[in-house]
Amino acid sequence: MEVVILQVFVSLMLVVGSVLLFAFTCRQRDFDHADRLALLPLEKDKKE
Repeated sequence: MEVVILQVFVSLMLVVGSVLLFAFTCRQRDFDHADRLALLPLEKDKKE
């Protein structure tokens, strides 16, 4: 029974940590970089 309680506690801590990191990332607006990287394959190839 103690193992189940420990597993639930660890799982809840992981969920809380994930939500906090997601909120932090949203507040920092780090997603703009991902949008720019998504468009890179659409650029024309530069010939050297």
